[in-house]
Amino acid sequence: MKEKFLDFSEFKGDLFGGITAGIVALPLALAFGLQSGLGAAAGLYGAIFISFFAALFGGTNTQISGPTAPMTAVSMVVIAGIIAANEGNLEAALPAILMVFFLAGLLQIVFGITRIGQYIKYMPYPVVSGFMTGIGVIIIITQILPLIGYYPKEDMAFVNQYKAEAEELILERILRDEAGEEILVLEDFEETIKRAQGISAADIDKESQALAGKYASGVTGALQLFKRAFGQINYTDLILGLITIFIIYGFKRITKAVPSTLVALIAVTIGALLFLPDYRTIGTIPSGFPVPYLDIFTGFKFSQVSPYIASAVSLAVLGTIDSLLTSVVADNKTKTKHNPNKELIGQGIGNSIAAIFGGIPGAGATIRTIVNIDSGGKTKLSGMIAGILLLVILMLLGPIASMIPAAVLAGILITVGIGVMDYKGLGQMKQIPNSEVAIMVIVLVLTVFVGLIEAVIIGLILASILFMKKVSDVVDHKTVSAPLSSFSREIPWADEGTILEEFGSRVFIKHLDGPLFFGFASRFQDLVNSLPNLDTVIIRMDKVPYIDQSGLYAMEDAIQYLHSKDVKVVFTDLHGQPETMFDRFKVKPGLIPEKYFFDSFGECVSWLKGNLTA
Repeated sequence: MKEKFLDFSEFKGDLFGGITAGIVALPLALAFGLQSGLGAAAGLYGAIFISFFAALFGGTNTQISGPTAPMTAVSMVVIAGIIAANEGNLEAALPAILMVFFLAGLLQIVFGITRIGQYIKYMPYPVVSGFMTGIGVIIIITQILPLIGYYPKEDMAFVNQYKAEAEELILERILRDEAGEEILVLEDFEETIKRAQGISAADIDKESQALAGKYASGVTGALQLFKRAFGQINYTDLILGLITIFIIYGFKRITKAVPSTLVALIAVTIGALLFLPDYRTIGTIPSGFPVPYLDIFTGFKFSQVSPYIASAVSLAVLGTIDSLLTSVVADNKTKTKHNPNKELIGQGIGNSIAAIFGGIPGAGATIRTIVNIDSGGKTKLSGMIAGILLLVILMLLGPIASMIPAAVLAGILITVGIGVMDYKGLGQMKQIPNSEVAIMVIVLVLTVFVGLIEAVIIGLILASILFMKKVSDVVDHKTVSAPLSSFSREIPWADEGTILEEFGSRVFIKHLDGPLFFGFASRFQDLVNSLPNLDTVIIRMDKVPYIDQSGLYAMEDAIQYLHSKDVKVVFTDLHGQPETMFDRFKVKPGLIPEKYFFDSFGECVSWLKGNLTA
């Protein structure tokens, strides 16, 4: 049966899901916009258009999209670099910035058309874990300065350190311009001197501020300024930020029916308006329907954008990873199957349109998607409704939103940074093989101090090398390492005899043949989702020499899913490294009682005959 483009049969659930997700998205969109450097309004524009169009054209029915922590972290670097290249002038830099975002969206569309999305399932867990934890660290460190009310461009003692460099840059620019105009004569610098004399103190101050902002950006810049910043704490901002954090965590203990971030946003803003008339706001948010920024096509020079083509690729790749990982989470919650290539096309369209309207790029947002599903959202209408709600808020409440304290959004972002870290992976580092811990830590450090895409690429290379070594070790020990066979049409092994005929469709025997690694996770999920109603699933581990963290987590998820369907799961011939991993992670005897592990298939058959009636 052909799928409907828009399905209104679940409209009530979609309405509640979309409204709830939109409410959750509001404070985050404002916070991510402010963090990016384009302003809170840019975050709201991104949330509106990405949410609506990614849902309309995407391949995950319940996905809620918008600015996310990883995408904002990369966007922040892109924005800071282009602004610095434009003498600190945001208005001059904006066409190039938005063109990079626009190109990132186009690349995602290309990824979808060329079916690249299907390969995301091969992302190893240690790489994802280190990456997400690194993102959390970046957000927390970079938001400490605004939390305590320190803004480098306003610290004139810090800015003045760059005056000499600023004068050099201005003079260099004059010489470069004269060379381009062919009026630079080495014997006679009259024109150069004349232009140099026209440099005002305001010009030097402006250039100095741009340099100060450049050197203060990112994790390294923030860390270098900590000592200076903590000597100039703005206690009004600090108190507002800490109250925000307290409300976000405290209100969750009372109820989760209302988003605690929204409660904190409203409560602290009202308190600041009533008792703190001189607090710093997030800046002006224009009301009315967003106007397309056509200078993106007419006001930029290719020479300005070309150095950032790699950044556009980074954003596209990161948005792909971010969105499809969220799609997998949505699938697990709804027991459905997303279309990864269609999802990338939808995300690309959303990001491209958001760029035209001055919004920052985004991706599928895990928390907002879960909120949508839990509130009743079932079709793509829920994501579209979330975007429409944010548009209505913008058009009606823009001036009111402009009064939100900047420290509130810093507090919200710090809780986002804390929440985005992978505590499951961090908490089990003692149980994980040292090689996988090393990959996780390397990716984390590279994410924080080098770059997000560089971290993922190096992590993938290291994980691949590690996997090849494990497979090589298996071959050296003459252990079978053939690829996993198809989950459908399992062919009985020689020692199984007539066991399937005897118990009919009540028993399913899964043959695992070879190492269970990160590529195994998605395929094993396909198995458990396609199984019919059963009494027992037998998993034969005879020919499994190695299981990594991703494979083990996939096994855990499959066991929990089967248990939720009242299906018994039993294992045979578990030995060696897989048995050690099962013991370390409490799969045995935590998830599966000891009595359901058999040393041989023959023992399992005897148990079946004693516990199942044919």
